[in-house]
Amino acid sequence: MVPLITLLTDFGERDWFVASVKGAILSINPQIRIVDLSHQIAPHRIDEASYFLKSCYREFPEGTIHVVVVDPGVGSARRAIMVKSAQYFFLAPDNGVLSSIFEAEQPVEVREIDQLKYRRKSPGRTFDGRDLFAPVAARLANHEPFESYGPIIGDYRRFPIAQPRWEQGILVGEIVYVDRFGNLITNLTPANLEGVRSVRQRGVWLIRVGEWIIEGLVESYSEGTVGKLSALINSDGRLELFLKESSAADLFRIGRGERVEVS
Repeated sequence: MVPLITLLTDFGERDWFVASVKGAILSINPQIRIVDLSHQIAPHRIDEASYFLKSCYREFPEGTIHVVVVDPGVGSARRAIMVKSAQYFFLAPDNGVLSSIFEAEQPVEVREIDQLKYRRKSPGRTFDGRDLFAPVAARLANHEPFESYGPIIGDYRRFPIAQPRWEQGILVGEIVYVDRFGNLITNLTPANLEGVRSVRQRGVWLIRVGEWIIEGLVESYSEGTVGKLSALINSDGRLELFLKESSAADLFRIGRGERVEVS
């Protein structure tokens, strides 16, 4: 099978960054397939990149190499790591950007990349996407042994993933992602909602975010009411708040981290 590498960055499309990373990969093996997950992650937002990756990495075939370069600490002493799970490989700076993977993919083997051995020569240290992660990913795609890249580590960085919690009989979650349509994706699942129903013994959920209250769920965006905040379970199994044919985030000025209450 032809090797497959995915790229997830905050590089945007304006500059030469993405093209350079792809060129560095293809110069080692021009047969490698490269898939862009996104290059529109908000600059330096490792939490956004972590959620994005978790939402789509499983859609790819076994053996895919996922490269994540959202790296506020580029050029510093922060480590570069590579991770092997049962089905996938991940390359990223050791800044917590793979926290969602560490939560979802256990057990994993994590190695620190030997930068003296694998870093391309460059006048500066501002572009590890091109000078370190790209050549390592390409070599891994060429079946260079995983254990050759550096020592196993156990103290890799991760940040806590926000989990729903109970407060006086009310389930409290939060907005964890805002998509390009302005839909508000929470960390609440159908199982969480059923837990509320079993506790409260009521057939209709009341969902509060800010000063707005939503009563019950709909099944599709088309069932929402224009100008009124609505809720559904999306295809990733998350409670999502939306505004029919408009942006809930823009109109109601709701964003990441906003508290969501279900009773």
